[in-house]
Amino acid sequence: MSKLTNVNKKIENTVVTKYKKIENAVVSKYQKIEDKFIDTFLAEDGETTSQAKDRIKENIKNI
Repeated sequence: MSKLTNVNKKIENTVVTKYKKIENAVVSKYQKIEDKFIDTFLAEDGETTSQAKDRIKENIKNI
């Protein structure tokens, strides 16, 4: 491969790696915010976040 191709490949790998890190961070933060919202506003007494999500999904299916 030529030098230019190698440099472009290295840049490509760096960009993709950085993008994936940012994407994973954003998704992780979103999930934390979603879980906190469900805990605060949608979960019933004694219900876990997972149980509340399942209940909400089931209610949506029944509409």
